[in-house]
Amino acid sequence: MSTSEASERATDFDRWIAGEFAETGAFTALVVLVEIGATKVAPLCSSYFNVIGDEVDWGEVTVLFAGAGADWDGASFFPVTAPHGGPVDNPTARLRLRELEARLDEDRLVLNQGHFFDKCGRRMKIEEVHVQ
Repeated sequence: MSTSEASERATDFDRWIAGEFAETGAFTALVVLVEIGATKVAPLCSSYFNVIGDEVDWGEVTVLFAGAGADWDGASFFPVTAPHGGPVDNPTARLRLRELEARLDEDRLVLNQGHFFDKCGRRMKIEEVHVQ
């Protein structure tokens, strides 16, 4: 497969993660999987993983998420780095993830502060809905 064919098949996620790595180098990705309904978005579970290269693609990430045991509709990624660059250590990642979860409990629109993708790796955004 040629490079141009691969880039044509790349998802929004693939382009994002390659760009993020090119800009910041290695980082930790905090991830929140969500269920999306007609008028609400509900966090299902969260995790984190370290990105140490730009070889990961959406297909590999969805295989990783298959082990979550949740039927998810979207995933929001929040990149974090250590003070001097690179991934954060495990205790810091867990703390940052808990802080993110608390912010999401208060306001689901926090998902838009990350890099939010649907099951196909397409970028998405949630908007506030006023139920009448």
